[in-house]
Amino acid sequence: MASAAELGGDLSRLRHLNSLAVVDVLRGAEPLTLTAVAERTGLSRPSTKDVVGQLVELGWVQELGPAQGTVGRPARRYRFRADAGHVAGIDIGVHSVRAAVADLDGTVRAQTHRTVGPATPVDDRIAAADLAVADCLTAVGLRREDLWAVGAGTTGIVDRAGTVQFCAGVANWTGVDLAARIGALFPCAVQIDNDSRLAALAERQWGVAKGVDDTVFLHAGRRTGAALVVGGQVHRGFGGVAGEVGMHPVTHWVTAASYLHDCPAVPPDVPKSDAARHTFAAARGGDPIAVAAVERYCDDLALGTSAMVMTLDPELVVLGGAFSRAADVLLPRLRRRLEDVCLRVPELRASALDEECVAVGAIGRAVAYLDGELFGGAAGQIVPLHDLAAGDGKAAESPGHPGDQRHPGVRAQRRDPGDQGAPGPDRAAGGAR
Repeated sequence: MASAAELGGDLSRLRHLNSLAVVDVLRGAEPLTLTAVAERTGLSRPSTKDVVGQLVELGWVQELGPAQGTVGRPARRYRFRADAGHVAGIDIGVHSVRAAVADLDGTVRAQTHRTVGPATPVDDRIAAADLAVADCLTAVGLRREDLWAVGAGTTGIVDRAGTVQFCAGVANWTGVDLAARIGALFPCAVQIDNDSRLAALAERQWGVAKGVDDTVFLHAGRRTGAALVVGGQVHRGFGGVAGEVGMHPVTHWVTAASYLHDCPAVPPDVPKSDAARHTFAAARGGDPIAVAAVERYCDDLALGTSAMVMTLDPELVVLGGAFSRAADVLLPRLRRRLEDVCLRVPELRASALDEECVAVGAIGRAVAYLDGELFGGAAGQIVPLHDLAAGDGKAAESPGHPGDQRHPGVRAQRRDPGDQGAPGPDRAAGGAR
């Protein structure tokens, strides 16, 4: 941790940084003793005791009794109150709308999805998102008023205001002010981003790319997209289109998945939504027609991937999306193609988040927003939990939006996740699909 001297004698800033370090250690961990917290943060035990005591007083940390079966002098334990609030994550895709509800650690408590299609009207697609979140809330006994923030990812290019600037896969989706449409559904702040960026964020925070600073994320499914993690942050680019190599016609990413969906090895009665799975299964069994389809798909996938690999020189390439379940079929072939053209081939891994990657990333975006609002603060102060009136079901007038009823203490602002002022460890880019 930084010393007071390193911070120019700013003791209040030092205390705030120490508090954030303790919150970070307690988050997502089992209850810890003061000694364990001190060891993990590098703080002295007296400093740890002071900081933890303050966080208990603020309501963010709960003091627990000693663990059962403790030998010797019993030590009290402490936990972060992740259950004090909840967030929702939404993935508004071409063929489905997924939603999940999580606590302040990002731990998913409920998730569901609803089927839509490319021609689904805008109002119906928004309604599907609304109903999916409602299903999740009902499953865990929560109300809309219990949500502190909502994150939503969408196919297409999304601007700083949360408007879809371009989308080729969904009818009438270009021009939709998604921030306004989703924001009208919930009494809390809403964060909007591109789906591939959020999927990359999920991998960086909780998935196979955790701790990896430079990554190419491949969003592989019925549509193909990509996102870049550069220096530990999901990279948005100047105009929000970084990673959009699939829009270049030479990559054929727009039509690449058709080799799998339209493969003659797939029985004619299999629905399009399940065709790729049959193609992969047939390829595993050595069916020459299915193998040829997979090879052609990998040819196209490698074109865009190799361009990003040679530009970024990443440590890792992650195969995410629905096709990550066929990593055993795809990754060896993709690696061989990268070896043919790249000066250095990074490690290739399959995502374990599957089709939930975007909704999980949307949760991460919502949690990051709250971190900035509740633990960052312009004055470097942590908002007391009791000031939020958590769980009482009463909305409060948003400070920056007179007459706008939002969750107490959480501003109802729309902030671009790629803005330099946005909170959270990662910022976002890539993959209009």
